Amino acid sequence: MEIIELSQRQDLLEEAVQYFWKCWGSESNFKFYEDCISHSLDSANKLPKFYIGLLNNEICASYALLVNDINSRQDLVPWFACLFVNPEHRNKSYAETLLQHGLNQAKTKGFDNLYLSSDLENFYERKGWDYLCQTYGVSGGDIKVYTRATA
Repeated sequence: MEIIELSQRQDLLEEAVQYFWKCWGSESNFKFYEDCISHSLDSANKLPKFYIGLLNNEICASYALLVNDINSRQDLVPWFACLFVNPEHRNKSYAETLLQHGLNQAKTKGFDNLYLSSDLENFYERKGWDYLCQTYGVSGGDIKVYTRATA
């Protein structure tokens, strides 16, 4: 799997926006994803950045490094978000590859730690991430926060 930062392959922008939206969006928020991703393309900015995994020139996976993952912990930066691997490509270590790539990218961008929020049980713990605290989403529900050093 080849991992590409979208700012380096803007020819894939439209396809990538569709991919992220289909994986994470809803019928009413396509413009949200389009606007977020379109405004991440300036290579002079460290964040936000969107990444896609290509296999045989087709998008099979994604993740993003964000300023905030739409939660109350505005003091924690950066956030690893939007991890998705197509079902037919799961259990092939692609998620681990994307997680490690995200850690490497965050380190390269000057960050000592990376954060993520998830309601999955034991997935990130098994990948070496540590539970940090609870955060709260815009709907008021609580969400687990995990962290990992980039070094």
